Amino acid sequence: MTILVTGATGNVGRAVVAQLLGAGRAVRAVTRTPATANLPAGVEVVRGDLADLPAEAFAGVERMFLFPANANQAVETAVRAGVRRIVVLSSMALDDATDDTGPAGYHHAEELVAERAVRASGLEWTIVRPGEFMANALGWADAIRAGEVVRAPSGAVPGMPVDEIDTAAVAVTALLEDGHSGEIYEVTGPELITPAEQARVIGEVIGREVGFVALSEEETAEYWRNLGVPQDMIDWFTSLEQTATEPLKTVENVVGRPGSPFSAWAQRHADAFRR
Repeated sequence: MTILVTGATGNVGRAVVAQLLGAGRAVRAVTRTPATANLPAGVEVVRGDLADLPAEAFAGVERMFLFPANANQAVETAVRAGVRRIVVLSSMALDDATDDTGPAGYHHAEELVAERAVRASGLEWTIVRPGEFMANALGWADAIRAGEVVRAPSGAVPGMPVDEIDTAAVAVTALLEDGHSGEIYEVTGPELITPAEQARVIGEVIGREVGFVALSEEETAEYWRNLGVPQDMIDWFTSLEQTATEPLKTVENVVGRPGSPFSAWAQRHADAFRR
């Protein structure tokens, strides 16, 4: 049985591919640019786009990991091709009570479409909703390599960032094992940690101090504007309450091991921050 992985070159998708290969499964990855995908040996790579998946991508496929873009088309194609099980990558930012995804155009609207598509598909489905990714810290890599301080919002507000390998592990478990159909798994990291503490941990891993400056509300708005975020989204972001809750034990309960702390993620990605 071949397992189809879409979004295979993303942080979570790559980890899904690697873990499926490690479990001895046949993996077919869809990417728009096979020549630059740099996927492991043993992966069958097919050129395609989620808006128009080629029929050959589904040959012999019963299970699929779905990246949440153009989900209606992808799910319709999967149903016609005889896929039986879909695990979809979504986001904890979704609100089940209100279907709130923020302002029109906010990217979590894609996750909402994907969730609705798989629920209506008639197939076995599992939804994996990670929170903030530890990989977001890679956005600091240029500054850290240059010896500059990290400047970021909410320096003293603790979050529960999750390692991409843990998000992938939950998805792979749902792909390979029975008993997960109809489940929605929200996934966090195992600890509360502030952005300032993340910078400190990276410094410990690479052997030199990494300074951190928390941006003010005005500076935060400018930071997002420089990233091309529209003003209505900036207003929405700043209106959200930033309160910490307790980390979830989803990884431990589903996969059977504790989630990975930020220090382990930083060790694995240390070269990205070294000069």
